Amino acid sequence: MIPSAYNNTLQVLQTPDHVVVVNEMIHDARIVPLDGRTHLAQSIRQWMGDSRGRWEGDTLVIETTNFTDKTSSFNPTIQSAVGTGSTLHLVERFTRIGAGTLRYEFTVDDPHTFTRPFSGVIPMTTADGPLFEYACHEGNYGMFNLLAGARAQETR
Repeated sequence: MIPSAYNNTLQVLQTPDHVVVVNEMIHDARIVPLDGRTHLAQSIRQWMGDSRGRWEGDTLVIETTNFTDKTSSFNPTIQSAVGTGSTLHLVERFTRIGAGTLRYEFTVDDPHTFTRPFSGVIPMTTADGPLFEYACHEGNYGMFNLLAGARAQETR
C-alpha cells in the first residue's frame, strides 16, 4: 500500500472477529481473520496472500504469507515490480496516532529476492470523502456525462 500518484484511499472496517482492508486502487479487499486461526497450507496460494491479524495493544498487526508467484514481492512505483511473492512474508502494523492519523508500518521479508528484510513507515490521514470505485473512464467522458446529469437534476 505504497502511495502513488492517485487512488491512495483505503477503508478499514472492523467486526469483532475480522478486519477488512479495502484499497481504492484496483478495489482490492482483504478480509483478515482476528480469531487466531493458522495460515492456509503452503500449497494454497492467493493473489493477495493469506492474511491473519491480531492486536498488540493499540496496534493491529497483519501477517500475510502464501502469495502466488504471480504477485511481486514489492512495488516501489505503480510501473515497477520486484521479485516474486512465492517466498514473501509481509508484516503490516496499523496504529492510530491521532484523531485523524494512522501510522502504517510494513516489513517485507523475501529471502529469494532481497538480501535482508526491510521496513517502511507511512502516515495515513483521514479523508472526509467516499471511497470511489476504481475504473477507467474513456477520455473521462463517462465522468463528464455523470456530472452533467447530476447538475441537470440539481437544476430541476
